[in-house]
Amino acid sequence: MGECSLRVVLVTHTPEPEVLAAVAGRRCYSSLENAALIEGEVDREPAELIRKLVGMGHVTVIEHASFTFAVQGVSRSLLAQITRHRLASFSVQSQRYVGETAAKNPDGVFDYIVPPRIAGLGEEARAEFARQMRTIQEWYDDWVRRLGGGRDTYEDARFVLPNAAETRFVFTMNARELLHFFTLRCCERAQWEIRELADEILRLVKPVAPTIFAKAGPACLRGPCPEGDLNCGRLKEVRKKYNH
Repeated sequence: MGECSLRVVLVTHTPEPEVLAAVAGRRCYSSLENAALIEGEVDREPAELIRKLVGMGHVTVIEHASFTFAVQGVSRSLLAQITRHRLASFSVQSQRYVGETAAKNPDGVFDYIVPPRIAGLGEEARAEFARQMRTIQEWYDDWVRRLGGGRDTYEDARFVLPNAAETRFVFTMNARELLHFFTLRCCERAQWEIRELADEILRLVKPVAPTIFAKAGPACLRGPCPEGDLNCGRLKEVRKKYNH
């Protein structure tokens, strides 16, 4: 395929995540038996209770709701960033077991991501970037050949692959960690690729749990920018982007 771009699928999520969060919250303050507590919550609108609990800082209740995504069309550079979010589970396509030989790729070159600033320099720059990726493909194939194609071949040949090489992964986060993820990665100061991913994930989860994610986005939507003098200076545009 060669040059590729972001694709995200919301694979699954906790059924009725806001009802579950409300049940968990109600449990803390009610003497009812569990069955009666759950039955009573099913017929209630959970939004008001969730807003109250989150406003009080009682955010552990939303940790019971989790969301699982399948991501592709992102770079190994992004992978290094997102796995810093340790309260998440990741399953990543392995470069040890999945080869990137030209013979396996329809366009004769591994899939890769082109940074927008490079693409913005014009077609000549884009063509040069593609040429460099093909050169790396030649290096990779050469090492696969030299290493003999044994079990460990891809494991060692992958060392010449660049940060631009595409990766694919499945990951799961609970709702509280997603809010933290959005706070950091929707920020205009975040690296462009993970910001694009964060925005797309927010677009997918907001209809599922609109109250939980009502104020999701960068920190500046809810108070002063934590970046201080390093802020982006585009608060008005950011608030418009996230409908605040």
